[in-house]
Amino acid sequence: MSELHRPDLSGTDPGVVAYIEALEAALAALAARREHGPRAGADEAIDEMPLEPNEPPTTLNVISVSAGGLAKRTPRHLYARQRRGGMGIFDLEAPEGDPPAFLIVADAAHDLILLTNQARAFRMAVSQVVEAAVRARGASILTGLNLQAAEHLAAMLPAGRGAALALVTEKGYARVLPAHVVGAAMAPGTTLMRAAEYGPLAAACWTSGDGDLFVATQHGLAIRFPERVLPLPGGLAIRLEAGDRPVAVEAVRPPEGESIFLLGADGRCTIRLMGGFAANKAPGGGGKVAMKTDRLVGVVAALPEDDLFILSRLSKIIRFKAGEVPAKEGVVQGVNGMALRADTCIVVTASPAAATA
Repeated sequence: MSELHRPDLSGTDPGVVAYIEALEAALAALAARREHGPRAGADEAIDEMPLEPNEPPTTLNVISVSAGGLAKRTPRHLYARQRRGGMGIFDLEAPEGDPPAFLIVADAAHDLILLTNQARAFRMAVSQVVEAAVRARGASILTGLNLQAAEHLAAMLPAGRGAALALVTEKGYARVLPAHVVGAAMAPGTTLMRAAEYGPLAAACWTSGDGDLFVATQHGLAIRFPERVLPLPGGLAIRLEAGDRPVAVEAVRPPEGESIFLLGADGRCTIRLMGGFAANKAPGGGGKVAMKTDRLVGVVAALPEDDLFILSRLSKIIRFKAGEVPAKEGVVQGVNGMALRADTCIVVTASPAAATA
């Protein structure tokens, strides 16, 4: 049989190209395994075989949401674990120009907190998000929220995961609020921070109320400081370089061995042990390098036994154990977390391995 040649794919939809290249890579890896053994010709972390049998059915749902608010939820047990560095599988089907933007894991019986760029908060039952297969089209979760002109989703959180809620804006300002402010009695659209003064909301997280905050930026810089020292109305958390902006805020709690997972747009990732990232006595300083990357896109606290879920711009999702990522106290470029072809990573979330979490 004569050798086949790939036709010119210029002008082809990037998602189609990525799918073709994924098939080519899978076929090449299969051929290498047949000829030389199971790991031959593969990246040191790429392996499409699951780590273990699928988990039992659980009420935990993986919720993927596009930038425009198109969302679906899928039971977590339908996402098989892969090895770190795998190519993932296709997830949310969103129209062109509306890429995936948010990813969380929440129980079907619980609520979600939706936060907009204007720092307004809304509550929604997880059950209101349409349930669908792993690869499926969702439905808008913004209907009925009465968003203002130019207002859009900026962050999503499962409700009731901490004693306080920390917010960080695109200008580097932060505020910590008690959890009851976004409780079940909250009026829809409650304003949590003055966006006109402090800037549009960029990220949020739950905190213990007495730990440290870890604020990270696109340039891979971060600052850590005690959350209790922030002024009640909010204050400067990190002094930004020109062209930089915060991408995440995460809670750091004792012991010092707690770890933070960092993800670059290129799919490389690392876990920083907080024992090697000293806290500032006060907020407002310039950040220091947390990870060597051209563009940091995701930060999440993760223990070795937790599952990590990474979602890409072309809506491919991968699940693997956080323990597969080497934990470091110093600055590194990271290891390959997800194989990308004509694609970039967008967001990451962590979920405890136990189905009851």
